[in-house]
Amino acid sequence: MTKQYTVAVVGATGAVGTKMMEQLAKRKFPIGKIKLLASKKSVGKDITFNGQSYKIEEATAEAFEGVDIALFSAGGSVSKVLAPEAAKRGAVAIDNTSAFRMDPEVPLVVPEVNPGDLAKHKGIIANPNCSTIQMVAALEPIKKAFGLTNVIVSTYQAVSGSGINAIEELKAQSGEWEKGKDVEASVLPVKGDKKHFPIARNVIPQIDVFTDNGFTYEEMKMINETKKILHMPELPVAATCVRVPVVSGHSESVYIEVEKENVSVEDVKKALQNAQGIVLVDDITAQGYPMPIYAEGEDEVFVGRIRKDLAKDKGFHLWIVADNLLKGAALNSIQIAEAMIDEGII
Repeated sequence: MTKQYTVAVVGATGAVGTKMMEQLAKRKFPIGKIKLLASKKSVGKDITFNGQSYKIEEATAEAFEGVDIALFSAGGSVSKVLAPEAAKRGAVAIDNTSAFRMDPEVPLVVPEVNPGDLAKHKGIIANPNCSTIQMVAALEPIKKAFGLTNVIVSTYQAVSGSGINAIEELKAQSGEWEKGKDVEASVLPVKGDKKHFPIARNVIPQIDVFTDNGFTYEEMKMINETKKILHMPELPVAATCVRVPVVSGHSESVYIEVEKENVSVEDVKKALQNAQGIVLVDDITAQGYPMPIYAEGEDEVFVGRIRKDLAKDKGFHLWIVADNLLKGAALNSIQIAEAMIDEGII
């Protein structure tokens, strides 16, 4: 008989928490008991999971008694306090926030890329940033086949990456534009920052707040997480992260340089075609390339527009798209748990 696990979802009322529950049901995760946890204000609300109604419980340290796997998506401040408490009580905490990603004691994992790091966990495993996940999933097979010496990425990130309020604001602003009304903005680029800008009919070259070096925290996440996941601390990585008026699905234009000589576009395509979790969509004769409208609701990472750089023989350009709430967040968390079960780690 397949072992059954007690699973807790922290942040069950949020966008990613909802997707986590959908994925647990869809993938028939071996759940014996589920606990749906959130803040005090949500306690007592009814949520349906797998055809049954459950009451939201308050996310407290004691709520993790008897839990095997705790999936966190309730914000970094919650994870910092409660993930160690869950681990202390014997659960494996899989955290979808940035709270532990760069902690040297915490594995940062994309199962198709670095599953071997899971065995090093000490109770907490970090889920990478959404934009990082889809990029490293595409880079790993290229790195493995040809080596990797440089990465430059520009992202086109959907508003769902900023939560439900950002989605609602995009929809409201779109309607206001159509009616000729003044457009109000209160969420993007950063809810707590000094200024806010409309996202409808606009792109915003800021995701998260700026650091002292002129890069945003989102850009620094991509830079540092990529190096950690690929086990390449010296790899040059640069990022520019931009919010675009798309509801779901992050897109990325990625320039890479490989180590090996005489690599062709067909060689790169072949490496990606054989890679787990990657779908190659690259037929420019038929305008075949990945787009977020087609990636929404899909589990895979889609790659296309692969071409050799015109000036550098070892340089290549790629276009990478994925559903940021699925592979970029909820699905990757579930896949981490599945990989741990498959490897007998939990």
